[in-house]
Amino acid sequence: MTTIERFMSLLPQEAAGRQVDAALITSESNRFYLTGFSSTSSAVLVFRDACYFLTDFRYAEAAERVIPAPCKVVCIKKMGESLQALLKQHRARGVLLENERLFLSQARLYEELFAGVGAAAIEDDTADRILAEMRSIKTPEELEKIKAAQKITDAAFTYILGKIRPGVTEREIALELEFYMRRQGADGVAFDLIVVAGENGSLCHGVPSGRTISRGDFVTMDTGVLLNGYRSDMTRTVAVGEASAEQKHAYDMVLKAQLAALEAIKPGIPCSQVDRAARNILEAEYKGAFEHATGHGVGVDIHERPRFSASDETITRPGMVVTVEPGIYLKGKFGLRIEDMIVVTQDGCENLTHSLKDLIIL
Repeated sequence: MTTIERFMSLLPQEAAGRQVDAALITSESNRFYLTGFSSTSSAVLVFRDACYFLTDFRYAEAAERVIPAPCKVVCIKKMGESLQALLKQHRARGVLLENERLFLSQARLYEELFAGVGAAAIEDDTADRILAEMRSIKTPEELEKIKAAQKITDAAFTYILGKIRPGVTEREIALELEFYMRRQGADGVAFDLIVVAGENGSLCHGVPSGRTISRGDFVTMDTGVLLNGYRSDMTRTVAVGEASAEQKHAYDMVLKAQLAALEAIKPGIPCSQVDRAARNILEAEYKGAFEHATGHGVGVDIHERPRFSASDETITRPGMVVTVEPGIYLKGKFGLRIEDMIVVTQDGCENLTHSLKDLIIL
């Protein structure tokens, strides 16, 4: 069964007190997930017994080569008119919209279009929940794509160790990483790469700047690639020249917290339990220095469900790909993070990240 067929089979009979006949998927990542084809200005209209990929002449031929049956590619001139014609043809009365990924102006437009053929736009989270649940469990094919992306990411870390030295800037390191990843076959970076040194390390999502690296700096690199529509995510922190006793102790604590979280992962537990395993270790000594979640899902998007966070009670299941990334951020001094990407298995987890985690002093 294809991904689109699975989604077709999961359409509910009703939602928000209305009859459900179809779902309209417009967000780029969900369209790609369902069809395996990436484009702009397109939509997937899904019924229980048929589905359509609506796009213009720029993508129609390419889409026909990629998108599997039973999804039919329709080359359109005007999206609104094509949607109305198909809804009328299938006598649809209720159409699910994406809730989390739709602008208010778009929702109002669809309401008017659907009303023109006697259909109602159903604006709740039903479609989002179905797709999030599907996307949270990776298929063997998806796992192979994620592993291939991570293989390039691991290789990039090994490569960049030879480029980090005093006098080089954060921005130069980030560029070297991206160039290397693309030379190894990556389609692009998975997100805007993070390279921060010294006091900039306390900026959890800091932007690479012209700051030069100095002896005694921690350098944190959060990297990942986009390959065949799927992403990888890894963070490593290294020291340049030397590391102070304070830096070494902080590093040891973060590594201890990450290993505890990894050890806690198994199917059938709430995600919050994994977060707690890491957080309990760090908060005992570094309260307030670790405020982000311990991890997040990765796949088509760099941030997916579930999350290893204090508030996420999702029960872990085999096939979930999630990061494990505790960190310490000390304003005005330094920061560090250690991040691996794992897949939950039948009896624990498989670590998809293979780069060294012991403190490296270059």
